[in-house]
Amino acid sequence: MSQPDPETANLVKRITELLRELEKPLARDPSEIRREVLLLAEAVHNTRDLGRVRLKAVTSARGATQRILAYMKLFESEVIEGKELQVVSGIQEFARRVRELRVQDGYKISTGSIAAGNVREDLRPDQYVLESTDPDTEAARKWQVANTIRRQGGSGKSRILAFLLANVRRPVTGEQLAYVAGRVREVGRRTRELRTEDGYRVATRFTGRPDLSSEFYVLESEDQLPDHDRHISDTVYDDVLKRDMNRCRNCGWSVEQRRSEERRQFLEVHHIEHHKAGGSNNHENLITLCNVDHDEVHRLGISGNEFFGWLHK
Repeated sequence: MSQPDPETANLVKRITELLRELEKPLARDPSEIRREVLLLAEAVHNTRDLGRVRLKAVTSARGATQRILAYMKLFESEVIEGKELQVVSGIQEFARRVRELRVQDGYKISTGSIAAGNVREDLRPDQYVLESTDPDTEAARKWQVANTIRRQGGSGKSRILAFLLANVRRPVTGEQLAYVAGRVREVGRRTRELRTEDGYRVATRFTGRPDLSSEFYVLESEDQLPDHDRHISDTVYDDVLKRDMNRCRNCGWSVEQRRSEERRQFLEVHHIEHHKAGGSNNHENLITLCNVDHDEVHRLGISGNEFFGWLHK
C-alpha cells in the first residue's frame, strides 16, 4: 500500500490534533472561547490546503481557477455542487472564478443562478454543469474586446456602442453590455437610446429578431437610420413587427432566411407616408420591410398610394 506524500501526512496529522482539541468541553472564559475559534479557523484553513494537495493527481495548477476547471473537466455534463468547488479551489469566492471561466475563457458552465447566466431550471444556484470541455473562442474574444473597451473610459453609452460596433451582426448578451457599461441598469435604457435617438439598428427578440433569446442584443449594421425613422416608440415599433409576423410585407423575407453572403440581413419599419411629408408614427402609417426593399423604396422616393402600387409589384 502506497504511503501518502509528506505534505498530505502533515496536514492530516495537524487536522486530527485540532479536532481532538475541539472535543474538550468549551470553557466560559472569553480567552478560551477565542482560543477555540482560532483552532476552528486553523482547522478550516488546513482542510482547504488538504483539498488542494490531494488534487495534485488531477492538476499541478496552483491557481484556484485552473483547479476548478481541471476538476469540472473530469465530470463533464454532470452536476457539481458548490461545496465541492469550494474545496477544490481552496477559497470562499469560488463562484467568481467559475464566472471567469465562463465569461473570460468561454467555457459553457450552466447554473441555477439568474445572475450568473447560462441558467438551467433544473439546477439550484449552488450547482454547476460544465456542458462542454471545449471553450467557446468567440465568447472569449468578445470578453477581451469588452475588457479593452471598458478600460478606455468614456460614458456607459459610448462604451456600449463601441462594443456593439466591434461585434456587428454578432449577438451579444446583456451581461456583456453591462460589464462594458459598468452598470447593469445602463443596458436597457442606453440600447434604446442608441436605436430611437441615434438611429442604430439595435435589435432584440422583440424588435425584429424573434430568433434571439431574451438576453441577447445585436447591432444589425454600422449604418444609422435616417432621422425620421428614429422617433417611432418602442411599443409601436414592436407592435408593427408582430402585426406583420416579423416578415417583409413586400417579399416575405424573415431573419430565419438570412445568409451571410446576401444583401438581405434585417427588418426595418417604414413610413408609408413619409415622415417629412407629415406622415405619422402610428400603426396605420408603418409597415415592415427588409433592408433591401426599404432602401429601394427610399431610392425611388415613393410614398402614400404610390407605395401601395409598388408593393408586391
